[in-house]
Amino acid sequence: MTPHRPAPAEPAAPTELPVPAGRFGVLRRAGRAAVAVSALLVAAVSARYFTLDPDTFLADQRAVYLAHLAPLLLHIGGGVTALVAGLPQFLPGLRARRPAAHRRTGRLYVLAAAATGLGGLLIAPHGLYPPVAPLGFTVLALLTLTTTALGLHHARHGRVPAHRRWMLRSYALMFTAVTFRLWLFLLAPTPLSPAAVYASGAWVSWLVNLAVAERLLRGRRSGPGEVERVQFV
Repeated sequence: MTPHRPAPAEPAAPTELPVPAGRFGVLRRAGRAAVAVSALLVAAVSARYFTLDPDTFLADQRAVYLAHLAPLLLHIGGGVTALVAGLPQFLPGLRARRPAAHRRTGRLYVLAAAATGLGGLLIAPHGLYPPVAPLGFTVLALLTLTTTALGLHHARHGRVPAHRRWMLRSYALMFTAVTFRLWLFLLAPTPLSPAAVYASGAWVSWLVNLAVAERLLRGRRSGPGEVERVQFV
């Protein structure tokens, strides 16, 4: 008689992802550091908006920003907070040793993501180069709210792996604050018009982030013993 075996456990947390070890270790660590440093830098730069100095606003949007300060600051404040608060959420040491701190920081992240998503929905219709760019930022705001809500929903029902998958997607969308600026910087010297660069960035910057997140979630195994568990950040 075959002894009863318990059902296989749900796959390990997808933020602890299998990737090839060895020579890729340095690149992996460099990538993790780059994510953290760029998120903190963009958060610091964006926080200047709270000085309410019009010179810190995007020149082409200065009048719009001054006319819609409340949703602008809601969007910026939420984004800055979420970029920073989201970073330690993917550290397994924090989850394992300080679960209460993980939960508190997670609640802060959810509130901040909700704020930046709501602010984005309010300010996006007034954006540059309609309808392409405003539509791209509107979809981004809706996806940010949706992925964060799903992450919270799964956490409240104890479905930890699903929670982590959706929160990784949420943070990937939040990281658009970095990739959008990088897109503008890299394409500025090209023959493309500013309108084309800006409008395309409103879509490409978050689509690329989501694609990277999905690739991380799938992971890739080269074979038994050839992978190690790593964290997103």
